[in-house]
Amino acid sequence: MGNSPLIILYGLTAAAANVLGGLLVSSRRLGQTALRYLIALGAGFMLAAVFLKIIPESVELWRGEALTPMLWLLGGYLLIQFFEHTIAPHFHFGEETHEEAMLAQHAALVGVGALLIHAFFDGVSIAVASLVNTQLGVLIFIAILLHKLPEGFTVASMMLAAKRSSRSALLAAFAIGLATLAGVTLVLLFQNVAVYSRPLSYYVLPLSAGVTLYVAASDLIPEVNKREGGIVTSFIVFAGVALLYLTELLLEALHLGH
Repeated sequence: MGNSPLIILYGLTAAAANVLGGLLVSSRRLGQTALRYLIALGAGFMLAAVFLKIIPESVELWRGEALTPMLWLLGGYLLIQFFEHTIAPHFHFGEETHEEAMLAQHAALVGVGALLIHAFFDGVSIAVASLVNTQLGVLIFIAILLHKLPEGFTVASMMLAAKRSSRSALLAAFAIGLATLAGVTLVLLFQNVAVYSRPLSYYVLPLSAGVTLYVAASDLIPEVNKREGGIVTSFIVFAGVALLYLTELLLEALHLGH
């Protein structure tokens, strides 16, 4: 329980970024270029975190059973695919442009529901990673924080595209923040629960890896690769990977390796 206050602080910060994203889009204070750069930076950081940190840590936890964490990873990936693009087929990161679809199919509310699931697992990922390894927790917190502003931006723009009020847009962003906190809280409450004699984190860490991989590769990268992004945006993805490496070096210098 020693890390609990810090983990809660991570969750509050991530939730605040959701609300800030909603505030920015409802007041039109964040330009599309700035948002695209932030998405690109977050995508690179998250991809590096998944492949270089979360997956190796998950395999290490399941020594001798490498297939098991990969199955949970696949499950996390498919879970977000189901909620974001099966139930909510018009969902994408960035400013929502499917106004007719939003009105005709009530996709705004469905999209908000999908993002609630997504944000819940953001909170789960932050808490579980922090419980497994201090450095991993910091890296995953940063990775998730980088896409929290676009997440709040997305949910608010969905509501505005559906001709809802700015107040409704802000409330939707606030709900996404609460879902993040719910994920953090549930992990902390059940951190001592064992499943088949293994800690719950053994299962949830690779599951969260699948969720994070989906967000980076299937939500963020397609936004980065749109033609209007240009070569600069693509290079920012690589900068996100480099940022993970630099952050890890800094954490090691601060003796936060475990």
